[in-house]
Amino acid sequence: MKRFNTTGVCVPKKHYMVNTENKLKQIMKLIENGEYFTINKPRQFGKTTTMFLLEKKLENKYTVISISFEGIGSIIMEDEKEFVQSFLEDITDSLNIKIDKKIIKTMKELSKIITKIAKASEKKIVLMIDEVDKSSNNQLFLNFLGMLRTKYLEANKGKDYTFYSIILAGVHDVKSLKTHIRPNEEIKYNSPWNIAVDFDIDLSFNSDEISTMIVDYYNDRGYELNNVKYISEKLYYYTSGYPFLVSKLCQIIDEEMMVEKEWTDEVLQDAVKIILKKQNTNFESLIKNLENNEDIYNLVYKIIIDGKEVKYNMYNPIINLCLMYGILKNENGTLKVQNKIYEQLIYDYMASKIETSQNVDTERYNFRDNFIIGDKLNMELVLKKFQLFMKEQYSEKDMNFVERNGTLIFLAFIKPIINGKGFDFKEVQVSEEKRLDVVITYGKYKYIIEMKKWYGEEYHKRGIKQLEHYLEINNQNKGYLVIFDTRKKSNKKQDNIKIKNKEIFVVWV
Repeated sequence: MKRFNTTGVCVPKKHYMVNTENKLKQIMKLIENGEYFTINKPRQFGKTTTMFLLEKKLENKYTVISISFEGIGSIIMEDEKEFVQSFLEDITDSLNIKIDKKIIKTMKELSKIITKIAKASEKKIVLMIDEVDKSSNNQLFLNFLGMLRTKYLEANKGKDYTFYSIILAGVHDVKSLKTHIRPNEEIKYNSPWNIAVDFDIDLSFNSDEISTMIVDYYNDRGYELNNVKYISEKLYYYTSGYPFLVSKLCQIIDEEMMVEKEWTDEVLQDAVKIILKKQNTNFESLIKNLENNEDIYNLVYKIIIDGKEVKYNMYNPIINLCLMYGILKNENGTLKVQNKIYEQLIYDYMASKIETSQNVDTERYNFRDNFIIGDKLNMELVLKKFQLFMKEQYSEKDMNFVERNGTLIFLAFIKPIINGKGFDFKEVQVSEEKRLDVVITYGKYKYIIEMKKWYGEEYHKRGIKQLEHYLEINNQNKGYLVIFDTRKKSNKKQDNIKIKNKEIFVVWV
């Protein structure tokens, strides 16, 4: 029986897979036109599987050389002779031909061998190199690309023979490699790979594509197909179609939760809780990129904690890094966190950093059992205790710190209360108050909490109306408002506000 796969290449006979035929057709057009291009996408975004499926489609019409730089030794990338002979061995093995590689020692000699191979081949040759990142921080690799570029230009003039199409796959855009290698030098845009066309094909899965995998799985298990569209849309809602996350959630439901019925949103929510509790290389890479680059951290913080709208700009190197690593995405010209699972992970991580960096006592304020009534949360009591906690633990602390990190302090406070049964998603509402709505689910219940700073009575009244509208959209009768008010003479009070048929509980902290 097939299974869901989240490691290595996906094989149609062994694994449940999304039907990506439309994407493959678009890539095939580039190859048929003899284009050179780079598939640069984040980690675990389906690059290797895409290359594998492409190879299968190409092998009847083209001669395909498919190699990977995965695991290539550092010695090979530091010595021209070693590199040339290693590459030559890879392509001769793929073509099943014999060439005495020992006599080939330079890039120029390798170029001549490529000419002979391409000229003698009955079919056009397509070269595919996966995991180019493994060698992309090396000048020798740039020299290699430069040689391929020269041959491409000469072949177009009818003066040489070379590979008909070349596909490189990796995280980094090869056009930025000179910056990557020599960060202290002036940026040079005359890349040895400037012959490559832009790769604008989206490898993320849309809900219709996800449904093809769910149908395959349901048919195998004998389930009805009544809710396939709904489940596919929900999978997209949590993952934004990030291939690893889509497959991982499905794998968790099938292999860990062992659900033997049609999936529901509650099932998916439980799978989200499970994935967020587990370590995996995808999450580790995300957090590492935040930890290792202060500019990336601050940009992400500005977007998801401060609730600020940041416009996409293609020339901003930090923005491009965030998109390259898959942390952010460009959504209609505005930067957003790539998906809701990443958003939750980043919130938990940032809240944990606040929790461990502050010498405060939370245990006597947020003991879980005090806030549970049956299967519901007593959210009013949670907020009252949070108000008391802030008054007693933070009243003497730096108010700038509290104002900047108030939302994270709240998330750290509530985490032990909802842990295991609930989780919280954040939805930024762009307004003059730059407010943040924390949407907490606990069991089958939803609690909408607006977090905002105090900007005066007029803004406060406007914010109440906006929250009432948001409650209406979400079909909720009650909402909660937490106001971070750093005025020294402010009266930290509580209030119940009735507006139309909605009730809003307000606390000032």
